[in-house]
Amino acid sequence: MRVAALSAGALATLAAMGGLAALNDNDGGADEDPTEAGLASHRGMVEGTVWIANEGGGSLTAIDAATNRVATTVAGVEGPHNVQVAPDGASVWTVSGHDGYAAMLSAESLDLHGVVPTGSAPAHVVVSPDGSTAYTSNGADNTVSVIDTSTMKAISTVEVGQGPHGLRPSPDGRWLVVANVADTTLSVIDTRNNRLVTDVEVGNAPAQVAFSPDGRFVYASLNGADAVAKVDMTTRELVDTVAVGDGPIQTYVSGDNRYLLVANQGTEDSPGTTVSVIDTKTFTVKAEVETGQGSHGIVIDPSSRHAYITNIYGDDVAVLDLDELKVVARIPVGDKPNGVSFSSLALDAERDNVTLDVPDAPGGPDDEMGDGHEEGHESGH
Repeated sequence: MRVAALSAGALATLAAMGGLAALNDNDGGADEDPTEAGLASHRGMVEGTVWIANEGGGSLTAIDAATNRVATTVAGVEGPHNVQVAPDGASVWTVSGHDGYAAMLSAESLDLHGVVPTGSAPAHVVVSPDGSTAYTSNGADNTVSVIDTSTMKAISTVEVGQGPHGLRPSPDGRWLVVANVADTTLSVIDTRNNRLVTDVEVGNAPAQVAFSPDGRFVYASLNGADAVAKVDMTTRELVDTVAVGDGPIQTYVSGDNRYLLVANQGTEDSPGTTVSVIDTKTFTVKAEVETGQGSHGIVIDPSSRHAYITNIYGDDVAVLDLDELKVVARIPVGDKPNGVSFSSLALDAERDNVTLDVPDAPGGPDDEMGDGHEEGHESGH
């Protein structure tokens, strides 16, 4: 199994960085000189906030999607591997892989709403379409935690495959599909009773999944096979695979169902620099676009015009125009940017930075936290 070094070995304190946006010539290297004129045609095209989890910096970065500039930085969560905006846009969730908890903050005030203990080394957090439930994948425990968002309490724990990593609910909320990166399977959970229904064999080291907008298909990146798998959710069977770039990680389907995007991270010693753009109708690669050093996280805005890609070895975010298939902006963020999520709620421009007052080790004793973190990140995901 390919080992892709996705986490920082030591967590550093993030120095807040400006929201400089620059044109990019898609060579994966240095940017051209910043130019406001080059971004004029894209300014104001999208309204909202792009949230980034800086795993190495212990912070979240909020980017104003209208200007492609950093609006604020939220510090205080150790090792935030992933970030997820709730469907209504009102709250932002993240997980601490270091301390074993999920945290929720207000997307508008940036106040900490609460924290919930999870299993060891939580990797991703997602929220159900109706906003009532959050789920975390616990990489060191081989479990998924089920959280009631109204009470901020864990209500169930579901055993899944080895090394659960990326996970997403179906568009109707009926199913939760988990990619087991230390395994060859996707675990399918029935959200009505929080029970495992089946494990679907897909290939070596599935890292993340993405549903088609109608919920019929789910796509999984195969990090150990440099490919993407396509699963029919009606039969729960693998129906096709397509080769992509080196070390694929996160996946995302555009809302108009035109493209499936796959970030090819590679490894720290040999970073991948591309996103594979797959035509969902033909399930073939339409283009390989140079996006930056260690392409990792992907989100697409609701209009399906722009994708945002975190570059985990470049400490920046690339903005990809999906009509032109060209990177139109690059935004410096924190150390080891990992997860990314989009909120239609726009923040006030250039707000003061915030540090969350997270209770000490809310997920359990410090020694247990440390053990879980190390075990969960052995594989680097």
